[in-house]
Amino acid sequence: MLPITDHLLCLLGLEKTMFRRYAVSVILLSLLFFLFRLLLQFLCVCRHFYVTCRRLRCFPQPPRRNWLLGHLGMYLPNEAGLRDETKLLNDMRHALLIWMGPVLPLVVLVHPDYIKPLLGASAAIAPKDDLFYGFLKPWLGDGLLLSKGDKWSRHRRLLTPAFHFDILKPYMKIFNQCTDIMHAKWRRRAEGSVVSLDMFEHISLMTLDGLQKCVFSYNSNCQEKMSDYISAIIELSALVVRRQYRVHHHLDFIYYLTADGRRFRQACDTVHHFTTEVIQQRRQALRKQGAEAWLKAKQGKTLDFIDVLLLAKDEDGKELSDEDIRAEADTFMFEGHDTTSSGLSWVLFNLAKYPEYQEKCRKEIQDILKGREKDQLLEDDLTQLPFITMCIKESLRQFPPVTLVSRRCTEDVKLPDGRIIPKGVICLVSIYGTHHNPLVWPDYKVYNPYRFDPENPQQRSPLAYVPFSAGPRNCIGQSFAMAEMRVVVALTLLRFRLSVDRTRKVRRKPELILRAENGIWLNVEPLPPRA
Repeated sequence: MLPITDHLLCLLGLEKTMFRRYAVSVILLSLLFFLFRLLLQFLCVCRHFYVTCRRLRCFPQPPRRNWLLGHLGMYLPNEAGLRDETKLLNDMRHALLIWMGPVLPLVVLVHPDYIKPLLGASAAIAPKDDLFYGFLKPWLGDGLLLSKGDKWSRHRRLLTPAFHFDILKPYMKIFNQCTDIMHAKWRRRAEGSVVSLDMFEHISLMTLDGLQKCVFSYNSNCQEKMSDYISAIIELSALVVRRQYRVHHHLDFIYYLTADGRRFRQACDTVHHFTTEVIQQRRQALRKQGAEAWLKAKQGKTLDFIDVLLLAKDEDGKELSDEDIRAEADTFMFEGHDTTSSGLSWVLFNLAKYPEYQEKCRKEIQDILKGREKDQLLEDDLTQLPFITMCIKESLRQFPPVTLVSRRCTEDVKLPDGRIIPKGVICLVSIYGTHHNPLVWPDYKVYNPYRFDPENPQQRSPLAYVPFSAGPRNCIGQSFAMAEMRVVVALTLLRFRLSVDRTRKVRRKPELILRAENGIWLNVEPLPPRA
């Protein structure tokens, strides 16, 4: 028995029986053991943190604000923050270390040779990090963006056929149709003269319209009248961004008590209900008719994303569950509309800024459509748009839709110069930093489409240009996105002349994707129809 046992029984006003003495002694010993174990774990964590800090000393870091905040608040998600980041790259051109508070180090990689070990690693070694992507989980589930390990590998294998060129061919008609709807709206707004329009607003609706048709074969007419489903997707994107910058909302039990948290849950329910209903209806039809009869009934129609996923089977003959298909469909709707609308908005901004490139692009599409009755692009036309493709690629270099991707490695990663990124440290692959690295891109501030001239290839690393990431976890939908962007840019320049609205300053704003603070406003002037 412990000496303190009698004193405790006296304080509690209990009789000092032998049983009570032994019981209190056991409780006290258990408590002491628990506290000692907790102390040991804390010391182990402290020792691991100390060792990690020592191993990270080889990475240069900019001056911190102070020991408590680290670099928090120094590189804000706005135009000034991006300029500060660019200045930093003039001194630290390979890798650097920043601190989020006193205990969270981040290694930022900004050179092709240094991002290679990370992007080239398997999904098991370099999985996505929950700190930066966790808020999307209730909305997107375990889709390709957020899943890890064997589940990610299985889904990647099953989804790859959905982005085969033969599957993408019929989508060309949808790209043309959705662009036509947007342009008809622009002509009504312009009424024969020049009108200033926010590219982000109009192009986001156009990409959402196209995706709904490609994913669900559903026409919501959202470019003319907003639907509940489309409104919910737009709201979810905004709520996730807002949550990132409110530290007290990072805790779920606090967030879901707030007005934003309730709106997030309601918007998730709206999106999930729509997707689940479509999947269940298709699944029932497939089971009722059988795969062969169901496919026969689809002849002459576009096989959409849901159709492909319902028919997908792995090497063991197992299908994707309804929950898996919903996660992939929701992920494709999120990733496909935001990134493509960002890429398109910025390329149109660049072409409005440089009329000589705009005219050359216009001439290219006019030559292709010469002699045709309809202003429609076919899949074979895409390879006949080299200069438009060059302009798109250079814009994606200068304004990458996704400015960074994060990984938390499950083992030590060795960099080309011998330095080691310790296991468990969060790594940020800065796509923006790599694309603006003066060691890689001379005159990186200049918009120069000829960097991507296929007839005059430049000697640079394949990882110098990674707007769709690279390696095993690269963007599975990049062919879809590039096809859509080429169609929209070509038809837009065929029908309209663009110029920058000088009354509205464009300021970059990196969020989930690279936006502009108050939109990208361009003057849109309708051109006479082709003769």
